[in-house]
Amino acid sequence: MMKIVVRGTNWIGDTVMSVPAMRELRRLFPDAYIALHTRAWAKDIFADSVLFDEIIPIDQTGNKASASLRQAEELRKRKFDAAVLFTNSFATAFVARVGRVRQRFGYATDGRSFLLSDPVPVPPWKNERHEVYYYLNLVAEVGQILTGTKAEIIEDPATDIPVSEARRLEARELLNRSGVRTGPIVALAAGSTNSRAKRWGAENFAALNDRLQEDLGANVLLLGAAGEAEVSSRAADLSRHRPIDLTGKTTLAQAAAVLAEADLLVSNDMGLAHIAPAVGTETLTIFGPTNHVTTRPFSPLAEIVRAGVECSPCMLRDCPIDHRCMAQISAAQVFERVRKKLGRR
Repeated sequence: MMKIVVRGTNWIGDTVMSVPAMRELRRLFPDAYIALHTRAWAKDIFADSVLFDEIIPIDQTGNKASASLRQAEELRKRKFDAAVLFTNSFATAFVARVGRVRQRFGYATDGRSFLLSDPVPVPPWKNERHEVYYYLNLVAEVGQILTGTKAEIIEDPATDIPVSEARRLEARELLNRSGVRTGPIVALAAGSTNSRAKRWGAENFAALNDRLQEDLGANVLLLGAAGEAEVSSRAADLSRHRPIDLTGKTTLAQAAAVLAEADLLVSNDMGLAHIAPAVGTETLTIFGPTNHVTTRPFSPLAEIVRAGVECSPCMLRDCPIDHRCMAQISAAQVFERVRKKLGRR
């Protein structure tokens, strides 16, 4: 049996965007033992998935050098035949090489080609097509080399992630305990752990919350990680009608199940914006400094709102001027988009 290890991505949104490539890898190698080597939170995302035979959490304790050596030892013990690196870093190629994985596939980035047995050129369309195709292209190259058959890149890939009925039932019970009543359920994700520039602003989420409760009779939830609790708390404090704040009070698996039970999510460009449509929920994502062409949530359920100012996308984590890409998006504008999406449901 061939043993394949996939080095997963480091961010939640990227992980969801790599799902079609993971699914294609399983299709190409249905009888292989496939392990996902990635951050510990991935177990929450793939709690009900059958794409992998094993998820190996990355040991990140200590300094980077010692952590890399421990990760390499983990791979060496398992004696993998092939590694597929969705990451672009030198360090992850080093881990696969020192981990004695015989064939190592990854993009020729970060000066790491000599560590890869099969470096793959970065496609010329990298910054012009969605990121899902970047991961799919890599898997297609793996299929070409290992099977001799060039796999076609799927033009309409699906990023859906299953949520079991048991987890959905637990989510419904959590919502009931939290005070959710009859009416639409709208989740708001006001944070973003890796960029302040991607945040639409607590005052805007507060204004949107009030319109949702007053005009639509909606149950409004605030969701996010513990590190985003401060901005969610501020949005709640600025609201006339207090939303149900679950920020930092759920695991990622629970948050995904709650989103599966919600009618709609309004979010900054963050991980939950990708998870929500993947579990079947309508999503409206507010884009500012990041590139919506390559990293928007990839789903027919997902729409974006953006101002289209001349300096966007800048990819900066802090805006050096007036944050116009976000300032020009009003709560009234987003509310009208929400009303239309809920109307279609």
